[in-house]
Amino acid sequence: MQEFAFLHARMEQSFYDVTVDCPYHQPYPATFHQAASGPLSSRAMEVFLAAGFRRNGNFLYAMHCADCAGCIPIRLHPEAFVPNRNQNRVLKRNEDVEIGVGRIQPTRENLDLCEKFLQRRFPHKNNTAQGYYSGFFLNVITATYEFRYRLQGRLIGNGIVDIGDNFLNAVYYFFDPDEGRRSLGTFNILTMVDFCRQKGIPTLYLGYSIPNVAEMNYKLRFRPHYLLVDSQWRRGDDTP
Repeated sequence: MQEFAFLHARMEQSFYDVTVDCPYHQPYPATFHQAASGPLSSRAMEVFLAAGFRRNGNFLYAMHCADCAGCIPIRLHPEAFVPNRNQNRVLKRNEDVEIGVGRIQPTRENLDLCEKFLQRRFPHKNNTAQGYYSGFFLNVITATYEFRYRLQGRLIGNGIVDIGDNFLNAVYYFFDPDEGRRSLGTFNILTMVDFCRQKGIPTLYLGYSIPNVAEMNYKLRFRPHYLLVDSQWRRGDDTP
Protein backbone atom coordinates (compact mmCIF):
# COMPACT_ATOMS: atom_id res chain seq x y z
CA MET A 1 0.00 0.00 0.00
CA GLN A 2 2.98 2.36 0.45
CA GLU A 3 3.65 2.15 -3.27
CA PHE A 4 0.04 3.04 -4.03
CA ALA A 5 0.11 5.94 -1.56
CA PHE A 6 3.17 7.31 -3.34
CA LEU A 7 1.61 7.02 -6.79
CA HIS A 8 -1.73 8.44 -5.67
CA ALA A 9 0.00 11.37 -3.98
CA ARG A 10 1.85 12.21 -7.20
CA MET A 11 -1.49 12.37 -9.04
CA GLU A 12 -3.52 13.77 -6.13
CA GLN A 13 -4.11 17.18 -7.69
CA SER A 14 -5.62 15.46 -10.75
CA PHE A 15 -8.26 13.51 -8.84
CA TYR A 16 -11.74 14.89 -8.31
CA ASP A 17 -15.16 13.50 -7.39
CA VAL A 18 -18.11 13.25 -9.76
CA THR A 19 -21.55 12.34 -8.37
CA VAL A 20 -24.18 10.90 -10.72
CA ASP A 21 -27.15 8.53 -10.64
CA CYS A 22 -25.99 5.03 -9.83
CA PRO A 23 -25.16 3.18 -13.10
CA TYR A 24 -26.25 -0.06 -11.41
CA HIS A 25 -29.70 1.32 -10.54
CA GLN A 26 -29.15 1.39 -6.79
CA PRO A 27 -31.23 3.94 -4.85
CA TYR A 28 -28.20 6.07 -3.94
CA PRO A 29 -26.07 8.57 -5.82
CA ALA A 30 -22.76 7.20 -7.10
CA THR A 31 -19.52 9.13 -6.61
CA PHE A 32 -16.58 8.43 -8.89
CA HIS A 33 -13.16 9.44 -7.53
CA GLN A 34 -11.33 9.86 -10.82
CA ALA A 35 -8.43 11.37 -12.69
CA ALA A 36 -7.35 11.52 -16.31
CA SER A 37 -4.04 9.77 -16.84
CA GLY A 38 -1.36 9.49 -19.46
CA PRO A 39 0.56 6.26 -20.12
CA LEU A 40 1.39 4.22 -17.02
CA SER A 41 4.02 1.56 -16.59
CA SER A 42 2.77 -2.00 -16.19
CA ARG A 43 3.78 -1.87 -12.53
CA ALA A 44 1.93 1.40 -11.86
CA MET A 45 -1.26 0.05 -13.45
CA GLU A 46 -0.89 -3.12 -11.39
CA VAL A 47 -0.62 -1.06 -8.20
CA PHE A 48 -3.77 0.94 -8.99
CA LEU A 49 -5.73 -2.24 -9.77
CA ALA A 50 -4.55 -3.83 -6.53
CA ALA A 51 -5.84 -0.75 -4.67
CA GLY A 52 -9.31 -1.25 -6.17
CA PHE A 53 -9.13 1.23 -9.04
CA ARG A 54 -10.69 0.64 -12.45
CA ARG A 55 -10.13 2.15 -15.89
CA ASN A 56 -12.68 3.93 -18.09
CA GLY A 57 -11.08 5.30 -21.23
CA ASN A 58 -8.19 7.50 -20.10
CA PHE A 59 -9.57 7.81 -16.56
CA LEU A 60 -8.63 5.88 -13.45
CA TYR A 61 -11.40 5.75 -10.88
CA ALA A 62 -12.61 4.21 -7.64
CA MET A 63 -16.07 4.38 -6.09
CA HIS A 64 -16.39 6.81 -3.13
CA CYS A 65 -20.15 6.62 -2.59
CA ALA A 66 -21.35 8.18 0.66
CA ASP A 67 -24.38 5.92 1.24
CA CYS A 68 -23.37 2.64 -0.37
CA ALA A 69 -20.42 0.24 -0.39
CA GLY A 70 -21.93 -2.29 -2.77
CA CYS A 71 -19.20 -2.16 -5.44
CA ILE A 72 -16.62 -4.67 -4.17
CA PRO A 73 -13.49 -5.25 -6.28
CA ILE A 74 -13.04 -8.94 -7.09
CA ARG A 75 -10.11 -10.88 -8.52
CA LEU A 76 -9.02 -14.43 -9.20
CA HIS A 77 -5.66 -16.13 -8.83
CA PRO A 78 -5.79 -18.29 -11.96
CA GLU A 79 -3.43 -20.99 -10.72
CA ALA A 80 -5.71 -21.62 -7.73
CA PHE A 81 -9.01 -21.52 -9.63
CA VAL A 82 -11.07 -24.73 -9.81
CA PRO A 83 -14.08 -24.81 -12.18
CA ASN A 84 -17.34 -26.15 -10.80
CA ARG A 85 -19.63 -28.60 -12.56
CA ASN A 86 -21.62 -25.94 -14.38
CA GLN A 87 -18.47 -24.15 -15.56
CA ASN A 88 -17.12 -27.42 -16.94
CA ARG A 89 -20.40 -27.83 -18.84
CA VAL A 90 -19.94 -24.34 -20.30
CA LEU A 91 -16.47 -25.30 -21.53
CA LYS A 92 -17.88 -28.45 -23.14
CA ARG A 93 -20.76 -26.50 -24.75
CA ASN A 94 -18.33 -24.09 -26.40
CA GLU A 95 -15.73 -26.51 -27.72
CA ASP A 96 -16.67 -25.43 -31.25
CA VAL A 97 -15.83 -21.75 -30.59
CA GLU A 98 -12.57 -20.42 -32.01
CA ILE A 99 -10.68 -17.92 -29.85
CA GLY A 100 -8.29 -15.23 -31.06
CA VAL A 101 -6.40 -12.52 -29.17
CA GLY A 102 -5.20 -9.25 -30.68
CA ARG A 103 -4.84 -5.53 -30.08
CA ILE A 104 -8.09 -3.67 -29.74
CA GLN A 105 -9.62 -2.56 -33.06
CA PRO A 106 -12.90 -0.67 -33.68
CA THR A 107 -13.61 -2.65 -36.85
CA ARG A 108 -17.03 -2.66 -38.50
CA GLU A 109 -17.50 -6.24 -37.33
CA ASN A 110 -16.74 -5.36 -33.72
CA LEU A 111 -18.90 -2.23 -33.79
CA ASP A 112 -21.87 -4.09 -35.28
CA LEU A 113 -21.75 -6.81 -32.62
CA CYS A 114 -21.34 -4.27 -29.82
CA GLU A 115 -24.27 -2.24 -31.17
CA LYS A 116 -26.49 -5.33 -31.32
CA PHE A 117 -25.56 -6.23 -27.74
CA LEU A 118 -26.22 -2.73 -26.39
CA GLN A 119 -29.54 -2.34 -28.20
CA ARG A 120 -30.82 -5.71 -27.01
CA ARG A 121 -29.47 -5.70 -23.46
CA PHE A 122 -29.58 -1.99 -22.55
CA PRO A 123 -32.17 -0.35 -24.83
CA HIS A 124 -33.14 2.19 -22.17
CA LYS A 125 -29.71 3.81 -22.24
CA ASN A 126 -28.35 6.23 -24.82
CA ASN A 127 -25.38 3.98 -25.62
CA THR A 128 -23.62 3.45 -28.93
CA ALA A 129 -20.86 1.06 -29.94
CA GLN A 130 -18.81 3.95 -31.31
CA GLY A 131 -19.15 5.76 -28.00
CA TYR A 132 -18.06 2.69 -26.04
CA TYR A 133 -14.95 2.21 -28.16
CA SER A 134 -13.92 5.87 -28.27
CA GLY A 135 -14.81 6.78 -24.68
CA PHE A 136 -14.42 3.54 -22.73
CA PHE A 137 -12.28 0.88 -24.43
CA LEU A 138 -9.59 2.79 -26.33
CA ASN A 139 -6.99 4.51 -24.17
CA VAL A 140 -3.37 5.58 -23.79
CA ILE A 141 -2.98 4.38 -20.19
CA THR A 142 -2.16 0.72 -20.72
CA ALA A 143 -1.97 -2.05 -23.33
CA THR A 144 -5.49 -3.14 -24.30
CA TYR A 145 -6.46 -6.25 -26.24
CA GLU A 146 -9.53 -8.18 -27.39
CA PHE A 147 -10.48 -11.82 -26.93
CA ARG A 148 -12.48 -12.56 -30.07
CA TYR A 149 -14.84 -15.52 -30.13
CA ARG A 150 -15.96 -16.98 -33.48
CA LEU A 151 -18.42 -19.66 -34.51
CA GLN A 152 -17.69 -20.91 -38.03
CA GLY A 153 -15.96 -17.59 -38.71
CA ARG A 154 -18.79 -15.42 -37.35
CA LEU A 155 -17.93 -13.11 -34.43
CA ILE A 156 -20.16 -14.00 -31.46
CA GLY A 157 -18.26 -12.42 -28.57
CA ASN A 158 -15.57 -9.89 -27.76
CA GLY A 159 -13.81 -9.39 -24.45
CA ILE A 160 -11.94 -6.11 -23.89
CA VAL A 161 -8.97 -6.57 -21.54
CA ASP A 162 -5.94 -4.69 -20.26
CA ILE A 163 -2.83 -6.86 -20.03
CA GLY A 164 0.32 -6.17 -18.04
CA ASP A 165 3.29 -8.19 -16.82
CA ASN A 166 1.46 -9.45 -13.73
CA PHE A 167 -2.21 -8.75 -14.37
CA LEU A 168 -5.10 -9.16 -16.75
CA ASN A 169 -7.89 -6.65 -16.22
CA ALA A 170 -11.33 -7.50 -17.61
CA VAL A 171 -12.75 -4.21 -18.92
CA TYR A 172 -15.95 -5.21 -20.77
CA TYR A 173 -17.55 -8.10 -22.59
CA PHE A 174 -20.18 -8.02 -25.29
CA PHE A 175 -21.67 -10.92 -27.23
CA ASP A 176 -24.41 -11.96 -29.62
CA PRO A 177 -27.64 -12.06 -27.57
CA ASP A 178 -28.94 -14.79 -29.91
CA GLU A 179 -26.27 -17.11 -28.47
CA GLY A 180 -27.46 -16.77 -24.88
CA ARG A 181 -27.69 -20.52 -24.25
CA ARG A 182 -23.90 -20.76 -24.54
CA SER A 183 -23.30 -18.76 -21.32
CA LEU A 184 -20.67 -16.74 -23.14
CA GLY A 185 -19.98 -14.44 -20.18
CA THR A 186 -18.91 -17.43 -18.11
CA PHE A 187 -16.94 -18.82 -21.07
CA ASN A 188 -15.09 -15.51 -21.40
CA ILE A 189 -13.91 -15.62 -17.77
CA LEU A 190 -12.84 -19.26 -18.14
CA THR A 191 -10.91 -18.30 -21.28
CA MET A 192 -9.15 -15.46 -19.45
CA VAL A 193 -8.20 -17.84 -16.63
CA ASP A 194 -6.67 -20.24 -19.15
CA PHE A 195 -4.83 -17.40 -20.91
CA CYS A 196 -3.35 -16.23 -17.59
CA ARG A 197 -2.16 -19.72 -16.81
CA GLN A 198 -0.51 -20.06 -20.20
CA LYS A 199 1.23 -16.68 -19.89
CA GLY A 200 2.16 -16.98 -16.21
CA ILE A 201 -0.03 -14.01 -15.22
CA PRO A 202 -0.81 -14.35 -11.49
CA THR A 203 -3.84 -12.07 -11.10
CA LEU A 204 -7.09 -11.67 -13.04
CA TYR A 205 -9.19 -8.62 -12.10
CA LEU A 206 -12.92 -9.00 -12.78
CA GLY A 207 -14.05 -5.50 -11.85
CA TYR A 208 -16.79 -5.19 -9.25
CA SER A 209 -19.01 -7.74 -7.63
CA ILE A 210 -22.30 -6.20 -6.43
CA PRO A 211 -24.21 -8.70 -4.29
CA ASN A 212 -27.74 -7.54 -5.16
CA VAL A 213 -27.13 -6.91 -8.89
CA ALA A 214 -27.50 -10.12 -10.91
CA GLU A 215 -25.33 -8.87 -13.79
CA MET A 216 -22.44 -8.39 -11.37
CA ASN A 217 -22.76 -11.02 -8.63
CA TYR A 218 -22.32 -14.02 -10.95
CA LYS A 219 -18.58 -13.47 -10.56
CA LEU A 220 -18.86 -14.88 -7.04
CA ARG A 221 -19.41 -18.33 -8.58
CA PHE A 222 -15.74 -18.45 -9.61
CA ARG A 223 -13.84 -19.94 -6.69
CA PRO A 224 -11.68 -19.28 -4.94
CA HIS A 225 -12.11 -15.56 -5.49
CA TYR A 226 -10.73 -12.63 -3.54
CA LEU A 227 -12.56 -9.45 -2.48
CA LEU A 228 -11.07 -6.09 -1.52
CA VAL A 229 -12.58 -5.34 1.88
CA ASP A 230 -11.25 -2.63 4.21
CA SER A 231 -8.24 -2.15 1.91
CA GLN A 232 -7.25 -5.82 2.13
CA TRP A 233 -7.73 -8.65 -0.37
CA ARG A 234 -9.51 -11.47 1.41
CA ARG A 235 -10.53 -14.87 0.15
CA GLY A 236 -14.25 -14.76 -0.51
CA ASP A 237 -14.92 -17.80 1.67
CA ASP A 238 -13.48 -15.85 4.60
CA THR A 239 -15.37 -12.62 3.93
CA PRO A 240 -18.64 -11.89 5.79
